[in-house]
Amino acid sequence: MPTLVNYSGDNEFYSGGSLCSADLGLMLSLGHAEVYCPPRKRARISGPFVVEDRSKDPSLEILPDECLFEILRHLPGGHERGAAACVSKRWLMLLSSMRNSEICSNDTTMISKDEDLEVECDGYLTRCVEGKKATDVRLAAIAVGTSTRGGLGKLSVRGSNSVRGITNLGLSAIAHGCPSLRVLSLWNVPFVGDEGLLEVARECHSLEKLDLSQCPSISNKGLVAIAENCPSLTSLTIELCPNIGNEGLQAIGKCCTKLQSLTIKDCPLIGDQGVASLLSSGTSILTKVKLHGLNITDFSLAVIGHYGKLITNLNLSSLRNVSQKGFWVMGNARGLESLVSLTVTLCRGATDVGLEAVGKGCPSLKHMCIRKCCFVSNAGLVAFAKVAGSLESLNLEECNRITLTGILSAVSNCTTLKSLSLVKCMGIKDLVLETSLLSPCEYLRSLSIRSCPGFGSISLAMVGKLCPKLHQLDLSGLCGITDAGLLPLLESCEGLVKVNLSDCLNLTDQVVLSLATRHGGSLELLNLDGCRKVTDASLVTIAEYCPLLNDLDVSKCAITDSGVAALSCGVQVNLQVLSLSGCSMVSNRSVPSLKMLGENLLGLNLQHCSVSCSSIEVLVEELWRCDILS
Repeated sequence: MPTLVNYSGDNEFYSGGSLCSADLGLMLSLGHAEVYCPPRKRARISGPFVVEDRSKDPSLEILPDECLFEILRHLPGGHERGAAACVSKRWLMLLSSMRNSEICSNDTTMISKDEDLEVECDGYLTRCVEGKKATDVRLAAIAVGTSTRGGLGKLSVRGSNSVRGITNLGLSAIAHGCPSLRVLSLWNVPFVGDEGLLEVARECHSLEKLDLSQCPSISNKGLVAIAENCPSLTSLTIELCPNIGNEGLQAIGKCCTKLQSLTIKDCPLIGDQGVASLLSSGTSILTKVKLHGLNITDFSLAVIGHYGKLITNLNLSSLRNVSQKGFWVMGNARGLESLVSLTVTLCRGATDVGLEAVGKGCPSLKHMCIRKCCFVSNAGLVAFAKVAGSLESLNLEECNRITLTGILSAVSNCTTLKSLSLVKCMGIKDLVLETSLLSPCEYLRSLSIRSCPGFGSISLAMVGKLCPKLHQLDLSGLCGITDAGLLPLLESCEGLVKVNLSDCLNLTDQVVLSLATRHGGSLELLNLDGCRKVTDASLVTIAEYCPLLNDLDVSKCAITDSGVAALSCGVQVNLQVLSLSGCSMVSNRSVPSLKMLGENLLGLNLQHCSVSCSSIEVLVEELWRCDILS
């Protein structure tokens, strides 16, 4: 390295030992470091460049930025640059502003540093900065500090410091120092704009995934730059970015021929022109598309239906300007031949007619989720179930025009259905219906009926007759069901594995007895949280009949120390998670029993129990492998 400056006296500057092992992000997160002066110093070799002594303690800080930049770019390797970055905030920012092309590599000392330069391009390190830690100084430290440790491959910025928030300067530092960056996520960074994204586009040509959320200062200009300079882009997410519009998407569609995943949410300037141009591109290989809260019309859905031959996952949500015609055309275009999963949420255009057309036009459709679509009724559901020949999973949430009649008919008509989920469907009421003419659904393995207040014991008994092969049962939040309604279902099933009965307030020990004796040989998960009528008798039964149980939740049940003792003497050799939260009658007397259970426990919840702090400390010490909540 060329001669620097000759000083004399006790305060001469000396580079000292290497500080590359220090975490720059930690050392500089507060941004208070100014000058590093080690305790021992020796004079540099005398050189031709002389600087006037302007202060009592002369240092290199009196040099202008241009001179310091020239000196720092001649440092022989990444370790030396890391050490120099620890000297002061000024040195750090100068180093972070250097592009790789500006770092001098002609000196003979660089020959031994070739390996460092190669490592910088690997890009396998991941960094995430959030809230108060999200500052330009932090990003600059990351840019310099990761260069000798494999290079930064993934950066996530979530939020921003309210006083010294991230700006274009910080993002530019990442771009200059991390050319191997492949994944960039920016969430809620109002002061980062096009200039910062332009630097990323210029330097990080290997970028594969870009996630922009709540970035009001980024516009089409920044997105166009990414499209033109990052041809390897495979995933793009744009959410709540009010200044990004059709022009940016058009550039992405034209230049990013490897794009496979696209998510656009709540961007008011994006409409049919942008979405259609991207999807209709002749080179499009999109497989996952999510459109939420956009001002698109039926035209965009028609384009999706015609050109989306490779789309496997499609999510359409809150599309206010899409009508019934849009869904009808999307289905009848017959272009969604590879579609496997479709989710439609809060779309008034999703009607019975459109639902049937989608069922006919998507021969590979296996997973269908319909949420908050108020115009879907029994007729559309049954018609869809008849024509969707590959359907395996059906999820209905807040579809209040669908009744028990529609559910039973759909289950009977869809012979391939393996999973059915009903959530907050207020139209379902207890009705006495003739089920002898309906065919059992032999393939149905998972049934979830949650928070449907009208679904009672009569409905449950009828569903049970049609679902003899269930392995998973979730009836959480059904306050109306009783032992009499659930027992027939338990008797008709062959081998339940996972059962969730949380907040079923009217169930008693009788249900647990039937469940344990009939399904104890296969039962692995049982959730009785909030079943206040379940007592120690249930734990005695579980201890005797359920050897495979690994997750048990009896929170807020009428469980005492006697029940815990009975469980500890049982056959639960696989029990890993036990929750007794809210069991106020469980006290310090249960500690020996919990120790016995704790040989295999990985999670234990004792919140709101009558176990003292000292007893908790004993358990923490004894059950060192177990996470204990208290």
